[in-house]
Amino acid sequence: MEAAAAAAEAHHHHHLHGCLAVRAPVPRCSLGGGGGGAAAMGGSSDEASCGSPRWIGKSLSCVCIKRKGAYERICMNLTPVQEERLQRLKHRMKVYFDPSRRDHQEALKALWHATYPDQELQGLISEQWKDMGWQGRDPSTDFRGAGFISLENLLFFAKTFSASFQRLLKKQCGNRATWEYPFAVAGVNITFMIMQMLDLQSKDEWAFDLLYCVAFVVMDKQWLDKNASYMDFNEILKSTRTQLERELLLDDVMRIEDMPSYSLLC
Repeated sequence: MEAAAAAAEAHHHHHLHGCLAVRAPVPRCSLGGGGGGAAAMGGSSDEASCGSPRWIGKSLSCVCIKRKGAYERICMNLTPVQEERLQRLKHRMKVYFDPSRRDHQEALKALWHATYPDQELQGLISEQWKDMGWQGRDPSTDFRGAGFISLENLLFFAKTFSASFQRLLKKQCGNRATWEYPFAVAGVNITFMIMQMLDLQSKDEWAFDLLYCVAFVVMDKQWLDKNASYMDFNEILKSTRTQLERELLLDDVMRIEDMPSYSLLC
């Protein structure tokens, strides 16, 4: 199983007339579209939906609306603070994981220690990483789809919601499949899914990281509810995205913390 080598450069950003306009990868909008890949296990995502105009003004923004059967471009004004946050987030998404960088090495070590505080890591290349759900001895090869931010997301989850993180890592709840999803690689796929779903348009870095944690617990709940196994992962990821989008469109959801599924975190 491999995460596809789809990179953030598939998303093109332009400033037009004081508004932020974004070219969404899938589906193609009426003002042009671009190709995009998916970091999905065992396949690729062949469909994605644009957001709803009701996302405007919330902690997350959208870039396309469906009107009379066609997707049309919209743009929105950002405050200077929102623009600064957006630029920081866009920068984070362009950073590839580089195993030769000391800060990237330290982040990987920090993930290990947050995950297994009582186990000494033998090395950045070790059979131990397979226990976390990486595909091989070298976890750096699994970041191709979503880059360094996917490691940051895993580390944020491990430190911020450690109980939920450990519960999902250890597959402690429900009747688990014989062939389970690999935890760490699933995390990379979830990062990529959110990058596509929001089209890089989270106006708040905290919102992006928090939505990642919500998405992970929602994915695991869907996995259990549908008695899924390894080969079902792509379908589970799609249904997870559908549920997240549905919750984000609820009238009383103004922050990630307002989403019904946020209560799954502990």
